[in-house]
Amino acid sequence: MQFVNFADLDTKPFDKEFAQDIIEGDPKQKVWSHFVGADGTFKSGMWDSTAGVFRGPMNDQIEFCHILEGEARIETADGTSRTVKAGDAFVMDNGLQPVWHVEKYIRKHYVIVSV
Repeated sequence: MQFVNFADLDTKPFDKEFAQDIIEGDPKQKVWSHFVGADGTFKSGMWDSTAGVFRGPMNDQIEFCHILEGEARIETADGTSRTVKAGDAFVMDNGLQPVWHVEKYIRKHYVIVSV
């Protein structure tokens, strides 16, 4: 069993490979993977993205997000569009196929559970 305080870590980011999900622009994304459970079904860390439009499919996972900086508009397949900004927290359920529209920059903490 562990207690992991993100502030105590010196996690190095890695560039996320997601070229197949880019719809518009040339967004760059980084991930700081602060914790991965022993069986790999629970992950938590930080993620950021520069400007662009891209898919963020929730295939076989549920994700909790807390936006730390910036803003994005997220569209879902049913035509709903939501703007999320610093301070907002939300869950994206398994099967959701969101499209992220990032005008400048966004950074979030995430918790992902595989289902």
